[in-house]
Amino acid sequence: MVLESTMICFDNSDYQRNGDYFPTRLNVQKDGINLVCLTKIRSNPENNVGLMTMSNTVEVLATLTTDVGRIFSKMHTVQPKGEINFSTGIRIAHLVLKHRQGKNHKMRIVAFVGSPITHDENELTRLAKRLKKEKVNVDIVSFGDHDNNNELLTVFVNAINGKEGSGSHLVSVPRGSGLSDALLSSPIIHGEDGAPGAGYGGAGFEFGVDPNEDPELALALRVSMEEQRQRQEEEQRRALADSNAASGTAATTGTSGEQSNTGSAASIMEDSNSEEAMLQRALALSTEAPEDNLPDFANMTEEEQIAFAMQMSMQDADETVTQQAKRPKTEEDAPMEVDEDYSEVIGDPAFLQSVLENLPGVDPQSEAVRDAVGSLSKDKEKEKKNDSNKK
Repeated sequence: MVLESTMICFDNSDYQRNGDYFPTRLNVQKDGINLVCLTKIRSNPENNVGLMTMSNTVEVLATLTTDVGRIFSKMHTVQPKGEINFSTGIRIAHLVLKHRQGKNHKMRIVAFVGSPITHDENELTRLAKRLKKEKVNVDIVSFGDHDNNNELLTVFVNAINGKEGSGSHLVSVPRGSGLSDALLSSPIIHGEDGAPGAGYGGAGFEFGVDPNEDPELALALRVSMEEQRQRQEEEQRRALADSNAASGTAATTGTSGEQSNTGSAASIMEDSNSEEAMLQRALALSTEAPEDNLPDFANMTEEEQIAFAMQMSMQDADETVTQQAKRPKTEEDAPMEVDEDYSEVIGDPAFLQSVLENLPGVDPQSEAVRDAVGSLSKDKEKEKKNDSNKK
């Protein structure tokens, strides 16, 4: 059984934003990397894979590992940026493979190329001869139909294989084709000449994988294809809805305009009525006299506070007398009627003293209070003398 250590080179250049492969080149490339990783690990539990990017600053995202979940999590964080640097990416992938733990593992690089290559043929040939000397096989997945890419990559792969070798492969995926479908029928997944060299025969099975041998891979492929189908259907429904909306807008412009005018007129009338009612209410409130007409006790002197207290006491007494006078007499109220002279109550110094004590801010022991109570007492005595003289 062949043991392999595989480095996967991810093309994350700005060209991967293109939508000529649904939904984008970046997404179909991720599906292809999923397929390659699962194939390599499932073919032999001791195989390991790594992941790196090839645009601008080449970066190793995951070193060689048997944990496919780690590869997937790192891959989904990749975003398109810059331009591809194919030569540098292959060299760094080779360095990672040289430091593999299993020295008996064969070295393989799987590179996804979906951007135009700017290297010349001589540079690629020198790189290929060096890889051949180090016994490194390179599989290349070319997509995007870029000019001269297939020619340069064919020269590169032929230089690695030599006259008799066949360990490296070039898979070209034209526009309109599925990248994962092309990989399933390629020597990258199957062995050379269609033999099951990677651990999967798959002839006559869905996705080229026997679900009895590896149900997990078959399920993963089925889920991936189902997600792609749903994305395509959603895109078609969205395009159909947009076209229907554009055609329906022109047909319903007249009726919708009339309805909108009617609705807007009604809303304007309602708004005007509500605004008029609010204005009338505000005007009525502004013309009403305030209920509370109390003076500011904090700015009043003691004499003013005492005078106000006496005035309020007189008003309360008058109101009480008036209300009782207006009250109709009934049989029930007759026995309870008592003739009282409220003037005597108002003129009572003790009553005035108790009222002044309850007023806020008034000192009942002040001179002004004593003078007011004293003058009231003198008046009371004079009234009594006058009454006695009259009698």
